[in-house]
Amino acid sequence: MKRTEKRASLIEKERIPMLHFSTEDVLKDPDARSIRNYEANRATILGNAYRNKAIITFCTEDGDVKKVETTVWCYDDKFVLLKSGTFLPLKSILKIENS
Repeated sequence: MKRTEKRASLIEKERIPMLHFSTEDVLKDPDARSIRNYEANRATILGNAYRNKAIITFCTEDGDVKKVETTVWCYDDKFVLLKSGTFLPLKSILKIENS
């Protein structure tokens, strides 16, 4: 079963700092990584302009798939900054959907 096929459990953004993440990227395909960057950029624009929330599906170091629904304030090549000052490693993100 692929990681994206596992059922993702919803988590509060405040719990993210307590999680551990792998240094390996969860996406091996360069095209998938490019799509993830596009999704992060779009979520940032919608979050700042319209306070739109995004649903972020990500993977922890032990392979658990989690989801968080929050506003994305900004991102760079290493992290996504969520509302309330929480950082999520970009390498751990499987996908970002706008809600």
